Amino acid sequence: MMIDQTKIFELWRCMLRIRMVEEAIAEHYPEQEMRCPVHLSIGQEAAAVGVCAALQRKDWVFSGHRSHAHYLAKGGDLKCMVAEIYGKSTGCCGGKGGSMHLTDQAAGFIGATPIVGSTVPIAVGAALTSQLREEGRVVVIFLGDGAMEAGVVHESLNFAVLKKLPVLFACENNLYSVYSPLKVRQPPQRSLSQLATGHGIQTMLADGNDVCAVFEASSKACKFLKEGDGPVFLEMPTYRWREHCGPNYDNDIGYRTEEEFESWQLNDPLERLTSYVESKKINSLTKKIRQEIQEAFAFAKSSPFPDGQAASEDVYA
Repeated sequence: MMIDQTKIFELWRCMLRIRMVEEAIAEHYPEQEMRCPVHLSIGQEAAAVGVCAALQRKDWVFSGHRSHAHYLAKGGDLKCMVAEIYGKSTGCCGGKGGSMHLTDQAAGFIGATPIVGSTVPIAVGAALTSQLREEGRVVVIFLGDGAMEAGVVHESLNFAVLKKLPVLFACENNLYSVYSPLKVRQPPQRSLSQLATGHGIQTMLADGNDVCAVFEASSKACKFLKEGDGPVFLEMPTYRWREHCGPNYDNDIGYRTEEEFESWQLNDPLERLTSYVESKKINSLTKKIRQEIQEAFAFAKSSPFPDGQAASEDVYA
């Protein structure tokens, strides 16, 4: 699959925008105005952008606790996302969800929740709905390597295969579940793709730091799904730069080495494409994105908090 220069630039632009948004969150977080946990995807942008670039507006995306990149890559409203992190009434969940509860149904980003693996069966149910209604919609569920140890994920894989559902399991394998590496959670001779293959699902593997490779694999997967040939599991090895939860770096606590961290930084998904982009365009685009981010933070900070009555709204008993 040949990717033209225009598409490469768009992939790079989307990754840069996500990187700059999350760096701004990290910069402002110490001000103590964002009163919720944040899980940043800095270093992992290629997986989110490559998958979402293969989707149509009508396709649906679900995610988990580390969802900023998925939300933005699918076209979620930036101002509403930042306002949600600030707990404001103009946020995408009315200020009641915070960083780990994002939604923009108009963009096809249906939802994210923090419990590991919890949105996986919901996404599979959504794919079943789409199939029964013959909507031709692809459903993507982003999950991490830690979710592969949740029983509900395996139940969902089995059901998706049984019903040949149009769902893409997009697995971002960043090697760690909080501070626990794969070697203490999974046998060394078995990959996550092999684990998924045991359910009879079509599996793919793409370099999670190569946005073009992810885009190509995701495009192939979407074609496969739309032809009614069942679900696909896509494993994307990648790496988060910042701490598991929060705006800082945490290499000093000893669960990963500085050497490992630096080796992954050299594999920066943005830098891998920078040579394809003119420096003049880089400077112009960076300035434009920075202005957009400043406006989003100004909007969030100036927005009101939800009133007391909002606590009883959107609640299901």
